[in-house]
Amino acid sequence: MDLPLHPVRALILAAVLLVAGGAPALARDHDDARRAVEAGEIRPLADILNKVKGKLPGEVVGVKLEREAGAWMYEFRVVDEKGRLFEIHVDARSGEVERAKEK
Repeated sequence: MDLPLHPVRALILAAVLLVAGGAPALARDHDDARRAVEAGEIRPLADILNKVKGKLPGEVVGVKLEREAGAWMYEFRVVDEKGRLFEIHVDARSGEVERAKEK
């Protein structure tokens, strides 16, 4: 069952996709992110979100794309129903959750 998007989450996702033109957002250089998607190095943010949405402990409130040890990683900031903030690192190519920690 799909739950409706929380208004804040919907606003953040819309802004991310608008700024990035559909490519991963918030990388240091949007052109690098777009090229990485086009080259097949990473999957688009929308694909990753669809893959991990059931694995996240709450609502996504922030997203950035980074290179860590030569690999692209999406970093999601997630707030659960108790108000706790989590940082979730997801491999940008496979969509696998690599690590999560409470902030």
